[in-house]
Amino acid sequence: MVIISQKIINEFAKEYPLAAEPLNRWYKQVIAADWQNFHEIKQTFNTTDFIGNDRYVFDIGGNNYRLVAMILFKKRTLYIRFIGTHRQYEEICKRGLIKSI
Repeated sequence: MVIISQKIINEFAKEYPLAAEPLNRWYKQVIAADWQNFHEIKQTFNTTDFIGNDRYVFDIGGNNYRLVAMILFKKRTLYIRFIGTHRQYEEICKRGLIKSI
């Protein structure tokens, strides 16, 4: 898969250094993947959830962090829409922002 953009990962890892290693591990697994559908994502990351509108939530670092990505399977492209702590993710869910990410 192609990931847009690694810059978001790097910026988040600077602010949350403990997230760097699990995010880099996630990144390497994703770029090596050739997912065709959600079922194939679940084979790689079994805790991933589909939240609608081509968006998927990945648990990172033992569920300490959340990454929301829009995935276009036909283009083999993943767009990172949000990375945050579990608490930050819960906040955007409460505010109803998750649909627009």
